[in-house]
Amino acid sequence: MSKPDELLVDIAALVESGQSNQMSLTVVTGGTVITGRLAPEAVWRQRVSEVLTDSERLGEFSGIFSTSREKEGPPRYLHFHVARILQGTVGIPETGGMYRVLIEEVSAWTMGDFSYSDH
Repeated sequence: MSKPDELLVDIAALVESGQSNQMSLTVVTGGTVITGRLAPEAVWRQRVSEVLTDSERLGEFSGIFSTSREKEGPPRYLHFHVARILQGTVGIPETGGMYRVLIEEVSAWTMGDFSYSDH
């Protein structure tokens, strides 16, 4: 997308202002389907920092995510928490991951997350 979807920007702004991680969303970006819950950037950064802190090999990167920066203007990114990339009938990773998606690169989206099953 050359210009971000204004409705999607409004949804991201509402998530940011409410500090909630309960909004479920599914997006298509670069041909990839990502489904999960949106989180405010600060919450997302904190969780990524915690995961990195617990890693022997990646602990040194945790500080980058624990530092929040003041942002002006509307949100530019969606921050997914407990999210999966959908590949056929499989969600990767099974336990959910942390994804950051540039709003202007979202080509399609829908409210809610998709279920998947191996049946």
